[in-house]
Amino acid sequence: MSTRAFITGVSGTELTAAERDFIRAERPWGFILFKRNIQTPAQVASLVQELRGVAGAAEAPVLIDQEGGRVQRLGPPHWPVYPSGALFGKLYDIDSALGLRAGRLSARLIAADLADLGITVDCLPLADVPVAGADAVIGNRAYGTEPAKVAAIARAVTDGLEQGGVLPVLKHIPGHGRATADTHFRLPTVDTPKDELERTDFAAFKPLADLPMAMTAHVVFSAFDPTHPATTSATMVQQVIRGVIGFHGLLMSDDVSMNALAGTITERTRSIFAAGCDIVLHCNGNIEEMHEVAGQTPELSGKALERANEALATRKAPQPFDRTAARAELDALIAQANTASA
Repeated sequence: MSTRAFITGVSGTELTAAERDFIRAERPWGFILFKRNIQTPAQVASLVQELRGVAGAAEAPVLIDQEGGRVQRLGPPHWPVYPSGALFGKLYDIDSALGLRAGRLSARLIAADLADLGITVDCLPLADVPVAGADAVIGNRAYGTEPAKVAAIARAVTDGLEQGGVLPVLKHIPGHGRATADTHFRLPTVDTPKDELERTDFAAFKPLADLPMAMTAHVVFSAFDPTHPATTSATMVQQVIRGVIGFHGLLMSDDVSMNALAGTITERTRSIFAAGCDIVLHCNGNIEEMHEVAGQTPELSGKALERANEALATRKAPQPFDRTAARAELDALIAQANTASA
């Protein structure tokens, strides 16, 4: 069955009648879950199953932001706490092998949690490289401030997810680390010269250009496009993301409802597709906005469909895994990092 080129959130822990009608009629390619959608493991698994059942698509991707640290939709009492990305960076500075091991273990454990629920995509890893003076929205979510280090840990995190049968989404391409505002609330402009961006921000993403999916940054890079954020800039998508960085996988927007984007939801959706993104992401579960997005979203076809199919085809069956032993090892690495920084 054909689908439309958008991912949608829903409002609560089970579907409303209006949401069921919407999904049947508008056929989103995938779904994304947030804390408002989560109560217990049984409830989440039931919601995931219901989403796919109503969509008539047993393999429809279901996404979540499960990074650890401040960004963790699944949490206590039913799911464990995971470390923020900065901890992997601390361990990496002690011994690079320890940092990579911790990142891989954490992601593998997260993947096991998601697989239990039927969730197949995690919006992870981050390759953002923060700088002094930037907004704290990235902060300790980042793996470090050196592009090579960030890329290495991001690759380890990717490996952990993929070993657990969960697809990664690289974010926030081409970089959110210099943003001086939280894009949930307003639009930041980065005035860094092209050559410096290529040496730093973009350099962290280039080694990860083979990942199957990526999410854009709602950030203006004035050296390339002084008006439009990367999400709605054809220059940024074609010249930087597809060109300089070399990413050729499925490109989705960050949330279309975030205040960094200008105009109505209808206008934002049109601009995202016009810029060259393959998929629009809408997160807040507002049914009126969902209809606006769907009204401007084409059938998933052509190169975008090829990329979507190629992305889903990269998902592998989970490899054998001792969850108890892995958690014990991760806890020991966390303790080592905390001791070193005390």
